[in-house]
Parts: sequence; C-alpha cells; structure tokens
Amino acid sequence: MKVANFFIGFGAGLAAGAVVVLFSAPQSGPEFRTSVKSSSSDWKERFSELKEKVNGVKESVKHLSEESKETVKPVLDDLKESFKQYQEATAPDKEHMQLEIKAIQNSIKEIEAELKKHKKNDKKKEKKGEYNPDASERKQGE
Repeated sequence: MKVANFFIGFGAGLAAGAVVVLFSAPQSGPEFRTSVKSSSSDWKERFSELKEKVNGVKESVKHLSEESKETVKPVLDDLKESFKQYQEATAPDKEHMQLEIKAIQNSIKEIEAELKKHKKNDKKKEKKGEYNPDASERKQGE
C-alpha cells in the first residue's frame, strides 16, 4: 500500500467521523463548546487538586523520613551499647562455663578410661578363673 493512499483514506475517515459527530451531537455547536469549556475547566480544577494532594503526601513522607532518621539512630545506638554491655557482663560467665564443660569432658574421659581398665582386668580374671561378678557387685553395694 502506498503512503498517499493511506493518507487519503485517513483523511476521508476523519471527515466522515466529524460529520457523524456533528449530526449526532445532542447539543448545538455553541452549547457543545460551552460544555467542553466547562468540562475542561472541571478537569483542570480536579487535576490541580490532585497535584496539591500529591505534593502534600510528598511533604508528609519527606517529613516522616527525616523524623524517623532522627528517632531511629539513637535507638540503634542504644541497642548496640546494650548488646555490648551484655557481652561484657556475660563474658566471665561464658569463660567459666567453657572451663566447666572442659572439666566435665575430662572427667568423662577419665571415667571411660577407668571402665576400660576394669573391663580388661575383669576379662583377665575371667580367663584365669578368678572373676566372680557377684563378689564385685557385693563390693560396690557395701
């Protein structure tokens, strides 16, 4: 399709549309122009109100942002300081607990080693025929 044919068709469509609008308009020309002017002024007024509201919201958000910066920073600083004090206060207890845990672990290892010795001795006695489990139980109960 050639560009010239396209523009001829486009122009004919515009002209036909304009004729249809003029004949089917419920108002006369002057009434229609007055209606369009009042509608446009209403829309301008609404747009102006919307613009003012958006600017108000924008200012509120800006103000809230500034206030939150001023409020949140001291709170965060206080929290950091409190956490630091907590760590300092609990450090000796933590070290003491770690030493206690190591001592308990060492005790468990010693007990396990003693049990292994006793089992070896019991096996040796059993092989020699000297092992009497009832006698060892009586010794523990006494």
